Amino acid sequence: MFRRTLVGLSLCVTVLGGAVWSSRTHAQSPEERQAGETRVDEFGIEQVWVPAGCFIRGTTEEAAEAIDRPFWAAREFRSERPAHEVCLSQGYWIDKTEVTNAAFDAFVEAGGYENEALWSAEGWAWRTHPLTETSLPLACDGEQTPEQPRTCVTWYEAEAYATWRGGRLPTEAEWEYAARGPESLTYPWGNEFDESLLNMVGATHSEAVGSYPDGASWVGALDMAGNAMEWVQDWLDFKYYDLMERDDPQGPENGDIKIEKGGWWGADPFTARSAYRHFEDPPHYEDHHIGFRMVSFDSTEQP
Repeated sequence: MFRRTLVGLSLCVTVLGGAVWSSRTHAQSPEERQAGETRVDEFGIEQVWVPAGCFIRGTTEEAAEAIDRPFWAAREFRSERPAHEVCLSQGYWIDKTEVTNAAFDAFVEAGGYENEALWSAEGWAWRTHPLTETSLPLACDGEQTPEQPRTCVTWYEAEAYATWRGGRLPTEAEWEYAARGPESLTYPWGNEFDESLLNMVGATHSEAVGSYPDGASWVGALDMAGNAMEWVQDWLDFKYYDLMERDDPQGPENGDIKIEKGGWWGADPFTARSAYRHFEDPPHYEDHHIGFRMVSFDSTEQP
């Protein structure tokens, strides 16, 4: 699980521009903040503010008719429906980029793999008796730079890292709202695909996070399409969208497969849509194209 070789050492985070507030000194209330305001948390990671609000989750029947989808995607595409309104009652901070190799290494060096308190019971059971699935084991042995997204981590490892930083993985609804916004855009940047705005078409590897600033979402979150697919909190349940849960949906209570969002550098452009849901992988799975980012809240009473 510690197979990555980093090329060169760098600071744990690179601030990608814009106004930055310290989480320890900035006293604005959540109600005063504007969408896209930024801060650097105590670990040196830049985050952007997503205000409370509503959006249409999933894909409407009208939009579905206009989408060119590959033959293999019928099951995934069906799972995006029925589209339904979702409202998030609390604003939250979300990492501006995917977690980098440098940021994750700080967790490792701080003893994150030895601190049982950071892990769920299931995660610690995996940690002490690891059973890891991967489709391309050798792909996780290549050299990586500190600025590339951390991939080849299981959902359990991503969860423990987020706990270490005082947050958690985003729910699928939180992730999708940060990507689409109240206008429920198809892609983070708008409703038309543009291969110049993400690392996907013709790519052969992930790139340093934040390499496509013009592909930012409405709150300034970067790489929410392409580069690395991202673990979210939710389990898969094919019937869950049928419930049309409106307020702060947390996803199914249990399951076998975790949801991933955002597409990745080697994927079909169909997967770059913010409504796309990938679901093949259990929480003990890792792969060279799956990374993550985390969310945090001002209040200890998180949704």
